[in-house]
Amino acid sequence: MDKEQEEMQFVGFFGIFNESYKAIFAWRKIFTKITLSLILPLSFIYLVHMEVSNLFFRKIIHNEIELDHTRSGTPKYEKLSDLISDEWAYFWLFKAAYFTLFFIFSLLSTAAVVYTIACIYTARELTFNKVISVVPKVWKRLMVTFLCIFIAMFLYHVAALAILIGCVVSIGGSNLGFAVFVVLAILYLVGFLYLTAIWHLASVVSVLEEAYGFNAMVKVIQTMIYFVCKSYHHENIDKSALSDHLEVYLGEYVPLTAKDVQLEQYHV
Repeated sequence: MDKEQEEMQFVGFFGIFNESYKAIFAWRKIFTKITLSLILPLSFIYLVHMEVSNLFFRKIIHNEIELDHTRSGTPKYEKLSDLISDEWAYFWLFKAAYFTLFFIFSLLSTAAVVYTIACIYTARELTFNKVISVVPKVWKRLMVTFLCIFIAMFLYHVAALAILIGCVVSIGGSNLGFAVFVVLAILYLVGFLYLTAIWHLASVVSVLEEAYGFNAMVKVIQTMIYFVCKSYHHENIDKSALSDHLEVYLGEYVPLTAKDVQLEQYHV
């Protein structure tokens, strides 16, 4: 990340990928360690989840087909019914364990990568052990932000479903109803992508600034993409203040107050 803050507004979409690649290549040793310790286990958990879920489903479907061909009230029927109930219980317990592990490793890897990029940007001394020591502290802030995003996503889907049902009931299955459905589907997709972007950017804000949770989401609505957005909004990032903010996680200084944090307006 050898570009000045003022230059980053001209980076563009593909330039963001180029700057990201250069940062990863320049610090490939530490990113390799992050990948092996956090991102690779995350991928492994996902692959295991897919395989085990398929095994559960095949077994449950096989037993349900066999149950359909078994006379009700017989000992075999009762045994198959209990077996299917147990299998569904194991399946949902496995799902709960999967989502818990996926959630933890996802937040840990996000915290590690964002903190690493921020340290590179501010030219701070960086080691893998330091990143790992900071990650648990950053993870707590990311967890709050994730829960807030989850609530926002849930309310968004409830509102979208209510609007869809209302339109179907009031308009019906006419050509106009189909056109309205297409428009609503497009608007829903745009809103969903927008909330997804807010989620990822709010995660970055939760690490780089004092704001987290709903405050981070609000800040996003106003790593590489984060720095480019700040430049477009004419918000200069004071690297020394950002560096001080990163030291909070290591206990190296007393946290700054909100008015002292790294963002300050500049005019061009």
